[in-house]
Amino acid sequence: MLDVSPDVRAEIGDEEAELLLSGETAPGSYDCTSCRTPGDSEREATSTVLFVGDETAVLAFAHATCIPSQVVAVSEDQLQGAVASITGEVPAPAAPPAPAPDAPQAVPGGQAVLGITSGLVLIEGDLHPALVVEPTAPIARPGSDGPGDDFLPLLIEQGFIPVSQLDSVPSGLSGWSVLLAVGQLHAILQPGPTGGKPVAWWQAHQALPVTDGWRAAVNRTQRVLVFAAPAGSIGQQPREDLLRDALDKAAANGLLVAGAMPLAGT
Repeated sequence: MLDVSPDVRAEIGDEEAELLLSGETAPGSYDCTSCRTPGDSEREATSTVLFVGDETAVLAFAHATCIPSQVVAVSEDQLQGAVASITGEVPAPAAPPAPAPDAPQAVPGGQAVLGITSGLVLIEGDLHPALVVEPTAPIARPGSDGPGDDFLPLLIEQGFIPVSQLDSVPSGLSGWSVLLAVGQLHAILQPGPTGGKPVAWWQAHQALPVTDGWRAAVNRTQRVLVFAAPAGSIGQQPREDLLRDALDKAAANGLLVAGAMPLAGT
């Protein structure tokens, strides 16, 4: 019940791919590289996921319901951390407080530092896994001479929807996805500029741990709600109730956009 995508086959070669598919080198039981819960390749559909770094490549396995078989390009440091986690050489990282570290990233309109906060958001009686994106400074439109902040207009042009109140789940954002691998957050991907493979809109310098509750919610919903607000609208809130209050305030002030994204596939 193992799936080896054409991209993975091209990287590992036909011989290794056939050994996997025949069961000779299939993993049997494994920990899903996405949700980190047990899987069994002999009893449930399983994806092969090849992590490729600068010098190293590692083959991992995931529930097919979590992510499809694919090749995932990561930094060598991220890959070494993944290897340690997969092989059990070091314990999986503990869950962090809700705010995750900032990372410099390319965003529509130019370079900026984006803050990423993970948390669970209650909508329509259900808890949904969410990421909140906020730059540390205004984002100007390319070619603009003024000091204005075009972060939200640029995101709306990319398909994000303005949110006036958090009373319903935002619509899906076509071509965007969230890369969760080895139980950690790696990137938010956007459509490629020419319709090719997705590219990183935000990427962690070092993979970011998320809480067990957040991972469990992702495993249940198979999607992540991504909210974005201009600099100074949300702040890095230490608790989920404070994060929700900040989101409600930003929405009421017309300073919040959102979109729902599936787990990543390339």
